[in-house]
Amino acid sequence: MFTGIVEVIGTVTTLAQQDETESGGTSLTISNCAEILTDAHLGDSISINGTCLTITSFTPSQFKVGVSPETLRRTNLGSLKEGSNVNLERAVSATTRMGGHFVQGHVDTVATILSVTPDGDALTFRLQPHDPSILRYVVEKGYVTLDGASLTVIQVDDSEGWWEVMLIAYTQERVVTAGKKAREEVNVEVDMVGKYVEKSVRGYFEELEKEGTSGVRGGVLEKMVGKIVEKKMKGLK
Repeated sequence: MFTGIVEVIGTVTTLAQQDETESGGTSLTISNCAEILTDAHLGDSISINGTCLTITSFTPSQFKVGVSPETLRRTNLGSLKEGSNVNLERAVSATTRMGGHFVQGHVDTVATILSVTPDGDALTFRLQPHDPSILRYVVEKGYVTLDGASLTVIQVDDSEGWWEVMLIAYTQERVVTAGKKAREEVNVEVDMVGKYVEKSVRGYFEELEKEGTSGVRGGVLEKMVGKIVEKKMKGLK
């Protein structure tokens, strides 16, 4: 578990393919991160660009992780090169302050940056996910994790399939995302709370249906839809 507050930006110093086939995994060595290795142990979880990986070896100034083929397919880690910078965060401890939100380090999809627009000293990023189904978990003023950084959604357009976040000047200096341009990609993890709520609500209605109370089920849904329509109509006046 992580908080989405990036502790340090590390540098990829070595990429080594773990076998000779193209479908094999990769071993990454990350350096320039001594400050987060003072309490490191073999087997510790660490977030690299929002992806939870396991430390397999380390020295006082660098550490190594293995990246499976499945992780390479689901994240942007496969595009890393020697010299690439990455966001790093250690797993939470009992004394960690929750400055961001609950982040698992399980990337849901990759998003493409559509545009980067300056707004004063801030930058507004518009992003489009490769998997559009996750948009139902992205809400205005809600949380979203981009390359491991907890950020606040400032606008969502479900019909066009994008959302926006803003990076203030302070954040720009502390995350790798700030240096990315249009058409580059970021790892995305949506807020897990939305997933639990969705599953709970779906389970509730499924139980009603099993009990033969479809009329009640329909009535509840009808009221919900009615309220949404009413709210939208008021907004058009």
